[in-house]
Amino acid sequence: MTDSIQENKLFMVFRIISFLEGLSWIFLLVVAMPMKYMMDAPELVKLTGPIHGGLFTFYCILAIWLKSDLKWSNKTTAFTLALSLIPFGMVYAELKIFRSK
Repeated sequence: MTDSIQENKLFMVFRIISFLEGLSWIFLLVVAMPMKYMMDAPELVKLTGPIHGGLFTFYCILAIWLKSDLKWSNKTTAFTLALSLIPFGMVYAELKIFRSK
């Protein structure tokens, strides 16, 4: 398997993780946290919090790993990492960063 095929597979995994991490973040903010604090029902946070944390960690590791493979500048890498902190940031990343690679 050539390097470019492996890079493309890794990049596709990264894009999927980006999407899932973004969805889990939005779910935590829009559904789980309001239920926890308004309805005294912390179960969804206990369930989805660790899932989101794992996805977020994997996203950060992959972003740093792909920096050299995709020849991202430090600015692009930092911006990609910062977008994971913003709800719907993954949509912007997909449209403006990932599709151009």
